[in-house]
Amino acid sequence: MFDFLCMPVFHPRYRREFTHMPAHARPGPHTRSDLLLSGRGESLANWNTLIVGKLSPWIRPDSKVEVIRRNSEAAMLQELNFGAYLGLPAFLLPLTQAENPNLARVLSTHIHTGHHSSMFWMRVPLLAPDDLRDDVISNEPALEADDGAGDEKTWIWWHNFRTLCDYNKRIAVALEVGPDLPSSHVIDRWLGEPIKAAILPTSIFLTNKKGFPVLSKMHQRLVFRLLKLEVQFIVWGAHHHREKEFCSYLQYLEYLSQNRPPPSAYELFAKGYEDYLQSPLQPLMDNLESQTYEVFEKDPIKYSQYQQAIYRCLLDRVPEEEKDTNVQVVMVLGAGRGPLVNAALRASRQAGRRVKIYAVEKNPNAVVTLESWQYEEWGSQVTVVSCDMREWVAPELADLLVSELLGSFADNELSPECLDGAQHCLRAGGVSIPCTYTSYLAPISSSKLYNEVRACREKDRHPEAQFEMPYVVRLHNFHQLAPPQPCFTFHHPHPDPARDKSQYRELEFSVEVNTVLHGFAGYFETTLYCDIMLSIRPETHSPGMFSWFPILFPIKGSGPWGKGTSVGS
Repeated sequence: MFDFLCMPVFHPRYRREFTHMPAHARPGPHTRSDLLLSGRGESLANWNTLIVGKLSPWIRPDSKVEVIRRNSEAAMLQELNFGAYLGLPAFLLPLTQAENPNLARVLSTHIHTGHHSSMFWMRVPLLAPDDLRDDVISNEPALEADDGAGDEKTWIWWHNFRTLCDYNKRIAVALEVGPDLPSSHVIDRWLGEPIKAAILPTSIFLTNKKGFPVLSKMHQRLVFRLLKLEVQFIVWGAHHHREKEFCSYLQYLEYLSQNRPPPSAYELFAKGYEDYLQSPLQPLMDNLESQTYEVFEKDPIKYSQYQQAIYRCLLDRVPEEEKDTNVQVVMVLGAGRGPLVNAALRASRQAGRRVKIYAVEKNPNAVVTLESWQYEEWGSQVTVVSCDMREWVAPELADLLVSELLGSFADNELSPECLDGAQHCLRAGGVSIPCTYTSYLAPISSSKLYNEVRACREKDRHPEAQFEMPYVVRLHNFHQLAPPQPCFTFHHPHPDPARDKSQYRELEFSVEVNTVLHGFAGYFETTLYCDIMLSIRPETHSPGMFSWFPILFPIKGSGPWGKGTSVGS
């Protein structure tokens, strides 16, 4: 069964008159009663959950003809108010041109003055109707309109409208998918918009050998991507497969939903965190909670890679003939609750090499856990040190410094400052794991994230201070405008640990489509030892690793950016 119906709240051919008599004073109800669906004395829950309202097609609030415009304004408000009276969860309004200032004004006024919580879905075609003409399909030259060109046009309609509405969170997109699809760049850009519904006309469905409706491979791939955004699908139009029931369209969409690619381990872990802004951790300033440590310790990939890096390093540093006499001193800096200590012990057993471990941790609460590990399992092989690594005077020099101080942008949790400050504990020729790391930046567009950042405003701070802060976030409803570029690189050990650590870098990105810049996404790659790496950069992301989400550097009011322009950071 279908979950909801899209239907007009007034008869679509009933043109009301609000300015001239006698039609203005026409007696009787203008539409059917709310009791039609709920029944007398019954709940209105059916209206609240089963019906999405539709604006009458004759309403044109931006008409150049004043009488039509004024009548359309009044009729639109009448229908929106009646939808609010019914408690409809959403209302569908068409967007058919580039300039819609009056539509935006009427809708914004209704949202701000009404006491209701309805969403408003703007029905926007993926391709403008003009782009489906025969002369366009046959690649014959045609005059370009002044409201955008080709498959860029309808996004410009939407962007102009949502800007007039000041990015209101209750105004979203109902994307109408036609028989022809635009370029992949344009589809990617749409997936960064707040799409709440996808309209699939029955005319775009093909017929398989058994007479059932199906979609082309290109349309299927688009549906799979929309399913990731958890959009709702609206089947629109007349029944084109008469031999089958109308619900066969729904059954086919359910089939696609059940047969989409399964989520990765990273996606399963991040479920519920999509586009949720979090403040980056500051472990040097704050003492982390036990639950925070526990989340990171569940990562199946990170500590496996650390173990492999320590294993390879021990084999390289200790020849087979010295394995019983050469004891490598390993200092775990920022030991937390001990996962890296356990990884080092496993690597020692795997390599058949002897180690002596110092677990250095400044958090006195986590030190309790480390001392419990030492008492119950590690024994004298591990020495627990409750101290800031930069201030600790080590009783001996280390052969290996092992740490996990990286943030989502590599250095944003002060890893370089901490490791340089502890480098006095490393003997000449010693090894740091990780030995190098690089941060990356990529420009992104995301209406959802822009609104989330805007909502972080606090009373006692500058009204735009939230745009001057980074956020850790599982990027989901966004469009990456260009591939990430390397930003800052750090090496350990460094020949001059007391150097000036201030950094500056200019990057330039080429944008492929008309878009809006809402910020920059930050990633990192790190080399632990030799060719053993960890990465959250999308192109090289370590499979199954979920310890880090990307970082977001938001920007207030940048754009729009035209196709082919360059974005600097």
